[in-house]
Amino acid sequence: MVKGASRGEGLGNKFLSHIREVDSIVHVVRCFENDDIVHVEGSVDPSRDIETINFELIFSDIEMVERRRDKAQKLSKGDKTMQTEADFLNRLIAHLESGKPARTVTRDEAEDEILSSIALLSTKPVIFACNMSEEDFISGIETNERYLAVKKIAAAEGAEVLPICAGLEAEIAPLSGEEKELFLSELGLSSSGLDRLIEKCYSLLGLISYLTAGQPEVRAWTIVKGTKAPQAAGKIHTDFERGFIRAEVVSFDDLMACGTMTAAKEKGLVRSEGKEYVMADGDVVLFRINV
Repeated sequence: MVKGASRGEGLGNKFLSHIREVDSIVHVVRCFENDDIVHVEGSVDPSRDIETINFELIFSDIEMVERRRDKAQKLSKGDKTMQTEADFLNRLIAHLESGKPARTVTRDEAEDEILSSIALLSTKPVIFACNMSEEDFISGIETNERYLAVKKIAAAEGAEVLPICAGLEAEIAPLSGEEKELFLSELGLSSSGLDRLIEKCYSLLGLISYLTAGQPEVRAWTIVKGTKAPQAAGKIHTDFERGFIRAEVVSFDDLMACGTMTAAKEKGLVRSEGKEYVMADGDVVLFRINV
């Protein structure tokens, strides 16, 4: 049985209700020692911190699943198919009470649909952002035992891990683009922790971005990976999907190398794509429509 705070304590019901509305959870865990920064628990132990938060989420999920199970059992008297749902939910409750998140429960396709219909906190994709010291990045993050412990937990839970350094992020925040690149290169990093976190979240959620450029602005649009051109156009306005004719597409890297859309067209890098074109991350697009 899970241990820890009693139901309704800890994170608080209002906060938990807000978490249910998000698509993924980023859990920042401290993985470094610093006498000047006091940990609320008095010691640095990311495994304990993860367990504490997990228990809070699981407690809340158990309550929701129990209510859904009770309803299914009542309906099963007149609809025998609901007994199958109730049986799965009983198994899910046992899984949660063992301290395991709902996303790791063994399930078939039908049971997966049941699970997806319940807004459980522990089914959401999780990224453990390991807050490490600057020395860790210099000497090698794989030498940090706390970071390795978080990686092991993430592997068991089907979660992602991202090493970051809040101190470094604060230092590079006011720097110009060129200064930032130089600072990061000296640490052997190609991008900031914030940029890597955004990329990790996009990957975890199966999202990509395409861009539209022109007057009055250049703008990025977020879509699900695998989206076709007409549906991507519909992200801008529903009329764009309905009146879609074609999309003029060039990759971001090609456009930057050429400098202008005109130069890219002269080099044959701008493609004319139809309704079956699957959008790629970083596409720069001009939609041709008829409305």
